[in-house]
This record gives sequence, structure tokens and C-alpha cells, in this order.
Amino acid sequence: MEENKNKLPEISREELEAAKKAGSGSLCELVSRKALESVGGKLDSESMPKLTSSQITIIGYIILRRELLEGGFVQLIHNGYGPFFFENPFAKAMREMGLKELCNMLYDVRRLYEKTAGEITRDCSDEEFMALYEKFEKYDEYDDEYVERETEYTEAVGSYIEANIDEFLTIR
Repeated sequence: MEENKNKLPEISREELEAAKKAGSGSLCELVSRKALESVGGKLDSESMPKLTSSQITIIGYIILRRELLEGGFVQLIHNGYGPFFFENPFAKAMREMGLKELCNMLYDVRRLYEKTAGEITRDCSDEEFMALYEKFEKYDEYDDEYVERETEYTEAVGSYIEANIDEFLTIR
């Protein structure tokens, strides 16, 4: 995807192999965690220039995965992640990693996001937040699609990491 901007986080071969053995989810989590640790633990306007686009994409995928498995697209948007996923080339990055179906789904969700983001992102009580799920039930089909295919998507991201480990980590 991109040349290294800074020195990549280091990892022992043993730690990398243990994550691979534990599965793609563990490998993705490890790469995301190492990248975040290398920039102080947060993904923000100060840390992003210090990361490669590949690292940012994996961190983003972990956020996407967590948000969608916990609360779906309504939660993801309400928690302020809409601009990261729908106003930046995240979907294109997923396509470049071989996840064409996820890319297409994100483009579909983006069209819905553009119509609903204002209302979903406003401050509200817990009760009002829960009502958003009923009001914007169109997101349900996308939530369900992601949950049904999460293992496939995560395995594809993990395979990309394995094939391109030098975009993410330095093995010591």
C-alpha cells in the first residue's frame, strides 16, 4: 500500500507466530495494538501522520469490527466514527486488501450515512439512542451482513497482513 513513514513497531518472531496460530482476529488485533502503541496509544490528527496507510487501515478495521459486533452501524456512527469510514478512502483500502464485498457494502452504507448522520450523531439519552435503532432499521441488513461474514472478512485482512507483514511490523 505505502512506503514506511517511520520506523515500524518491532515484534519477536515468537509473538508473531503465536498471534498467527491464535487466528486472524488475534493477528489483526496484535498489528493494530503495536501500531497504536508506537504512536502513544491513540489514533488522532497528531498520530496519523506517524503511521503508514496500511497501519491506519488495520487500526480502522479493528474499530469497525468492534463497533459492528457490539452495536452495528448506528453505534459506529453515533460514536463519531462515521467520518473516518465514510468520508475517507477506507472502503477503497478494503478493496485493495481484497475485500471487494466489504468495500461495496461500505459504499452502500455511506449513502445511508449521508442521509442520517446528523440525527444519529446528536447528543441524546440512552433511551433516545436505543430508539435510533428502530428509526434507522435500514442499517440492520448491513449489520447482519457484516456479522454473517465477519470471519471471512477478518481472515482476508489477516491473510493480507501475513503476505505483507513488512508494511506493518519489523520482525526481530
